[in-house]
Amino acid sequence: MHFASKSYFSPLITLGQVHGLRPQAGYWTQIQRRNSHFLSLSPIKTKNAVKTTRMTEDLRHIPVLRTQALGVLNVHSGGLYLDATFGAGGYSREILNTEGARVIGIDRDPNAIRDGQVMVQEFAPRMTLLHSPFSAFEALIAEKLDGIVMDIGVSSMQIDESERGFSFRFDGPLDMRMSQTGPTAADIVNFADEERLANILFYYGDERASRRIAKAIVMDRAKVPFTSTLQLASLLGRLLPSKPTEINPATRTFQALRIAVNDELGELLRALEAAERALKLGGVLSVVTFHSLEDRIVKQFFASRTGKGQAISRYLPGEIVPPAATFKFEAKQPITPQEAETAVNPRARSAKLRFATRLEAPARPADQNLAKLASLPEPARRR
Repeated sequence: MHFASKSYFSPLITLGQVHGLRPQAGYWTQIQRRNSHFLSLSPIKTKNAVKTTRMTEDLRHIPVLRTQALGVLNVHSGGLYLDATFGAGGYSREILNTEGARVIGIDRDPNAIRDGQVMVQEFAPRMTLLHSPFSAFEALIAEKLDGIVMDIGVSSMQIDESERGFSFRFDGPLDMRMSQTGPTAADIVNFADEERLANILFYYGDERASRRIAKAIVMDRAKVPFTSTLQLASLLGRLLPSKPTEINPATRTFQALRIAVNDELGELLRALEAAERALKLGGVLSVVTFHSLEDRIVKQFFASRTGKGQAISRYLPGEIVPPAATFKFEAKQPITPQEAETAVNPRARSAKLRFATRLEAPARPADQNLAKLASLPEPARRR
């Protein structure tokens, strides 16, 4: 099933809104041609790359914290569960191993939808797979859900496919689009103004050298537009020399651009709010995050919905009574991977699981304080 309406594919940035610049005639055509060239390239084959690819192939069907994330859902026969970030289907397959359980999988990556058809046929009619951003799932599902599981961020498969442009380990087009539609990372790098570039790198990548990097990008792109991952990584390597034991200087910039291209934080917040409306009484929302920006949104969403931090007392006359809790916490959180899991899959090191059970209070409207966590600050006004 294909969904292509505007509401389902509305990336964070459009060339007019975010980039703040209008490309010169013929300039965009030049970038498209270069991107087409890089899309035709094969991944660079190195010993480390081959080793990493083999490891990823073994792990691609095993999501991080799978046992814990699904254990809290209390999967049962007849239950309907949403795998909001289908990927390679690891969560979905585990749920479907419970006889009579039904799963709806969502993914905005067309490759995941294509590859997932094998599982749809294997578990028919208990498995449904929909092509959509996970924030839009509410418009596609008529029934209330017994449980929702979300695994936030980029997948191992996307990182290891050089043509997707998520990684600086291989040369490929500077793309980073999960949906494979809309503006690319190259669009942001080549057309965003210097202030916005710096803000993206600082707020989404925690990059302390954001202004220095943004200035260098603007200077370099005036000579030659950025089209490939290694082209950008090379600039970052010149600007931010590092020791072999330190984090690669390109890591934070690539993370920031990926988050901006895919509106990952906005998608997450909208999905959490949709989950609050879609879960039935007693349904469980289980969310696995991989970095502090995602975890902060999930943590504060659950804190606001469970009444965490509110004093249990009588309120004074005229004092605003907070709304009733819509979720309740279970057990000590967050749950993190055990040493055995991180030894097999180093990418699991930063994972955190938070979950909560839906109560009967009505869902709340969008929270503007949470919305601020999911977006860049407004640009400074120029006098």
